[in-house]
Amino acid sequence: MILASPSELAMWLSVLTAIAYGIPALVADRMGPSLTHRYLWLAWLLHGCTWGLGLWGETPRFGFAPALSVTVWWVLTAYAFESQYFPQLKARWAMATLGSAAVALAWFFPGQPLQLSASIWLPLHWALGIASYGMFAAAVVHASLMTGAEIEIRKGNENQSGLPLLTLERLMFRFVMLGFILLTFTLIAGIVFGEQLYGAAGAHWKWDHKTVFSILSWLTFGALLLGRYLLGWRGRRAVRVLYIGSAFLLLAYAGSRFVLEVILDRTS
Repeated sequence: MILASPSELAMWLSVLTAIAYGIPALVADRMGPSLTHRYLWLAWLLHGCTWGLGLWGETPRFGFAPALSVTVWWVLTAYAFESQYFPQLKARWAMATLGSAAVALAWFFPGQPLQLSASIWLPLHWALGIASYGMFAAAVVHASLMTGAEIEIRKGNENQSGLPLLTLERLMFRFVMLGFILLTFTLIAGIVFGEQLYGAAGAHWKWDHKTVFSILSWLTFGALLLGRYLLGWRGRRAVRVLYIGSAFLLLAYAGSRFVLEVILDRTS
């Protein structure tokens, strides 16, 4: 029996994952909620295998597209659990489309080979950072649903999100809080294990674009949470601040890696 090579296996996993996401994205309205959820669970499982193969395969690779792919996987994980408590939430089409696009992007831009001699603390640092990406991305999804629902209501149309505005807003801030906690631990890990992460004696903090944008995003999200609980921020103001903080966070790693890998064609 001839076994597929790691690159062929990654290709077929990506294709199967994109198909599993694509089916509910294209025909979600004609599929029942139960069948749609099954397809999304299958796609979620295949998606996890896809980025897992990229990280722990024969030649581990990572970059801006795999980072976005793992972020979307976290968003889908949050949606899968959330839909158990709010089955009326209508975001299956958006989740399927997002997942399919993320898998395709990671296939075309698999990232750069990882240095196997990297610090043992680096996976922890990355895991916390990517998890925070996922929580803030989930918050952005809820913010967009909330904005769309508000527009429909003002036009006199039915709210298509399936959840009341206040519920969407409450869920959005929960994800912001979770993301803020994870981002805080990410920054703490960068300080505490900075010397091991950056490979230089006394390098407890590395002032580069990633650090600057991460701190800016942390400050922005912190201001959002304080504004929410002390000043009662909500609605459009809260959404705008969330988008600003998310843009800073996107530039911190994925945006900078995109410039290095695609525009400048460099590894670091």
